Amino acid sequence: MPFPDRRDFLKTAGAGAVALAAGQRSPAAQSQKIILGVIGPGGMGMNHVRHLCARNDVEIAWVCDVDQTRLNAAAEHVKTTGNNRRAKSTGDMRQVLDDSAVDAVFIATPDHWHAPAAILALNAGKHVYVEKPCCHNIREGRLMTEAVRRSGKLLQVGTQSRSTEFVREAMQRIHEGEIGEVLVAKAWNSQRRGTIGKARPSDPPAELDFDAWVGPAPLVPYQSNLLPGIWRWWHDFGCGDIGNDGVHDIDVAVWGLGVTTHPKRATCLGGKYFFDDDQQFPDTQYSVMEYAADGSSKRKRQLIFEQRIWSPYKQETYENGAAFYGTDGYLVIGHTTGWRLYKPKDQLVAERTGQADLVAHHDNFFNCIRGKETQLNADATAGHLSAAIVHLANIAARTASVLEFDTATEEITNNPAASSLIGREYRDGHWAVPS
Repeated sequence: MPFPDRRDFLKTAGAGAVALAAGQRSPAAQSQKIILGVIGPGGMGMNHVRHLCARNDVEIAWVCDVDQTRLNAAAEHVKTTGNNRRAKSTGDMRQVLDDSAVDAVFIATPDHWHAPAAILALNAGKHVYVEKPCCHNIREGRLMTEAVRRSGKLLQVGTQSRSTEFVREAMQRIHEGEIGEVLVAKAWNSQRRGTIGKARPSDPPAELDFDAWVGPAPLVPYQSNLLPGIWRWWHDFGCGDIGNDGVHDIDVAVWGLGVTTHPKRATCLGGKYFFDDDQQFPDTQYSVMEYAADGSSKRKRQLIFEQRIWSPYKQETYENGAAFYGTDGYLVIGHTTGWRLYKPKDQLVAERTGQADLVAHHDNFFNCIRGKETQLNADATAGHLSAAIVHLANIAARTASVLEFDTATEEITNNPAASSLIGREYRDGHWAVPS
């Protein structure tokens, strides 16, 4: 099944879904509170809870987590600072999805749950805000975009740079041609992470339902350097730091480059050059994606990502960022810092500082649900295109290969071992296995 052109997808999964969502609410209902469930209120999920509790136009009806300590903390925060002191708690997301009063869910689980939970929520008739990367693998990204179109519901990916004003201004300047035609975009993640050490299987803590945490992924023994947070360094559950911090800058690079499909070729060199521990993803990584000429550009274009998570040194004065190299200048942007625009001979002609705006991203999501805005800033297709860069880079690094990628069928055509990593193995018979 061919992957739809992004512009065509926006007409169906963006504007069409917004129109459907608005049509389901009368003018009076559009002013009512949006009823929410928050699935995974730990880490970034708890950050969402804090911001949502400060709003008057939404109400958290459910909090859901498989860690009782995190669940209790989130429930207490909602009851003491939110506007719904009757919020319910559960360790089973199916209870949240079965509640017909819930309009939308926030999904801030580990990566391996992102797409399965989002698809279940869409199928249950809920709008979805899902954290990045929106999927654990390329196949799940496609299934998620298909679920959006099938359900007519909205899905916002948690790449909040797309709603941040200073980033949007930078993208507008690029797209209006201030630095000419952009042929290369480069994103980077340069910071110092800590080791996760080495551990052996042990009993999970009493407050954690580890079987539920693993969910549809293959069941593995618990060990102490698997969670919380550390799961992102394991193939079964995360996507490495390229899928953690890196995907924010990759998403901005894709946006600024102006590509509307996947790259046709991808390669990556990387490995563990620094850490001697259990993490399975590269700590050092350099990947290159090549896009074919298309309707928006007669030239090929290139996207580069580089990562050193043992290197606390800024690159182009930004720890995490992206650069856009055009035929008449270049623009460099920091993830949560600002940007600078240069013309030939390094002439600085414009700059701006700023910070990532999570509240604006929430606003866009809720405004689209109410029909007050007509386009999500980080819809399912945008999330899928950026996440696919993460997955292609990781696959190329694991197989030490140059990948030929069919952008329509989303298949790797020249390497059977790499092709097998387009999807993943699931636990037999689990209720959350996406299909």
